[in-house]
Amino acid sequence: MKPVATTSGILRFWAPLSFTWLLMAVEGPTLTIFIARLPDATYNLAAYGVAIALAMLIESPVIHLLSTSVALAKDRAAEERLRRFMVMTNIVVTMGMIVVCLPPVFDAVAYGVIGVKPEIGWRLHQGLLLLIPWPAAIGVRRFYQGLMIRNNQTRNVAIGTVVRLVSMLVIAIILFVTESVEGITLGAAGLTAGVVGEALATRWMARGVVRSYRVQDLSTCEPPPTNRSILAFFLPLALTSVIGFVSMPIVSLFVSKAPFPVESLAVLPVVNALIFLFRSFGFSYQEVGIAYLGESRDAYASIRRVAWLITLASTAGLLLVVTVTPLYRLVFGGVFGLNPALVDVAYLPTLVQLVMPATAALFSLQRSVLIVERKTVHVTIAALIEVGGLTLVMAALVGITHWNGAVAGAVAIAVGRVLGSSYAAVAAKKHVSLWSLQRSNG
Repeated sequence: MKPVATTSGILRFWAPLSFTWLLMAVEGPTLTIFIARLPDATYNLAAYGVAIALAMLIESPVIHLLSTSVALAKDRAAEERLRRFMVMTNIVVTMGMIVVCLPPVFDAVAYGVIGVKPEIGWRLHQGLLLLIPWPAAIGVRRFYQGLMIRNNQTRNVAIGTVVRLVSMLVIAIILFVTESVEGITLGAAGLTAGVVGEALATRWMARGVVRSYRVQDLSTCEPPPTNRSILAFFLPLALTSVIGFVSMPIVSLFVSKAPFPVESLAVLPVVNALIFLFRSFGFSYQEVGIAYLGESRDAYASIRRVAWLITLASTAGLLLVVTVTPLYRLVFGGVFGLNPALVDVAYLPTLVQLVMPATAALFSLQRSVLIVERKTVHVTIAALIEVGGLTLVMAALVGITHWNGAVAGAVAIAVGRVLGSSYAAVAAKKHVSLWSLQRSNG
């Protein structure tokens, strides 16, 4: 049983998931710390940023296997059907990674569409090859994480992510001390080792939950969801992730055509890693909303109250980093290892994106409302609005201003997120109002 839907109960349920996302947020900055201290750091950081953007775009459909298993894995019949669906999804995204790594396709994407320089391009290809196992490993661990969350084992989810971080660090340190590898090799190999380790650990820790499904008598189960119904639920969410992850390649495309493209491409992964650190507290909240609201819509008021607490705390934390100059320089120069020139380039993009943590938890709450109501198409529309706004703003800024690509990208990302979140808030409010009406009539 989940803790009671009070502020303290929700926080206890959420805390391990928040810790999980916090560790994942630390993952990116940790790898950039290593990359920034290896030769040709600027080119390797730029290649790493583009490689992550492309890999995340390709693996984006598997992201919502987590929400799907939390919402739909009610019994053995549903779990078996969903597991087969997970396997097929992983096969598709793995093939996507392989296709993009084929030289003709890669050349068309990297040099033709994104327009990276040759010094970045060959490093980018090397990184993508190492990331081929990444999407399927993420698909496996998110499916089984969903089963554990649904069965109140959020602590095991956090333990799996500790395994991920340790696995990543071991590989990164081994490669770093050799002093004979490119930074992109260290980054990509570290990421892959981490998610594979986490997938194996998660599957092992989920064995008890899986066993509890296996012992159920199929004759007592509800009719399992059909492949069509799973697709109807999952596809809008998958499209949401695809659309969302398109944003970074779009940003990279425009940054390549803006002033100071190499410096901007080198800085953006670091800025995004720091922003992700503070947004992670809100990202982890979506499955909390799904788990509680899936059992009782009456939990909404408590879920919303905690969402506001997370929003205020995460925004205040980032504001502290940005406004206290010694702390800011310590983070970007000391921790991330950026040279003084790149530290200066990173300041304005970080300042602009103060709005991002403020929208994270509330956006997760809005999406959880839409998901439990099976209105996942609105989640997709919100993502379309976000990326559409981002693209229009980015195109305008690159076309009519002389801002460097990092600043233009940060402004576009922030505007797009506010637009998408605003739509989701309006769509979710209709269902929340209906819940209130039903309670008053009940």
